[in-house]
Amino acid sequence: MPIKKCLAILAVGALVCGGVLGLRGLAAAPQKAELGGSSVTKAVGQLIPTTKTESKVKGTVTFTKTADGIHVHGEISGLTPGEHGFHVHEFGVWNEDGMATGGHFNPTGAPHADHDSPKRHVGDMGNIKADENGNAVVDLDDTQMSFDGPTSILGRGLVVHEKADDLKSQPSGNAGGRLAVAIIGVAKP
Repeated sequence: MPIKKCLAILAVGALVCGGVLGLRGLAAAPQKAELGGSSVTKAVGQLIPTTKTESKVKGTVTFTKTADGIHVHGEISGLTPGEHGFHVHEFGVWNEDGMATGGHFNPTGAPHADHDSPKRHVGDMGNIKADENGNAVVDLDDTQMSFDGPTSILGRGLVVHEKADDLKSQPSGNAGGRLAVAIIGVAKP
């Protein structure tokens, strides 16, 4: 009798677990469809200053899908006047010095170069230029970034650097410390 009771309890437990997992899968299905592939049309990165550099850099950068790729637009403040390297990095992780973001996002194994170069890291966006008040506006179109596949920038890090990117030094342009980091996430269209 105790063995039959144990088997019955195990069978009921298995059915309950299977039902819960099945419902969980059904509930997640619309979310997967919404986030996967071409249904994502907009992403955003909220730049947060790194604390180890005592940075005051902050801003919001949006990435919008277009017929030819991705349009990047943003407003960034708290910079020193002049040029600053601006890149998508491998990992979407913020930490006090920004180093947890890894290197430039480079799924194709291309050399580091200017944004306009046909052979470059997917994450190479060149430099942004801050005015005398420390404000910069980003407004560029990119044909190498995407929201799906191996060149997807979703979940990656966005970094504003301390110095100008020289656009030639390998592997990353000698742009110095990381002043602010954002995690690029799906945004409501």
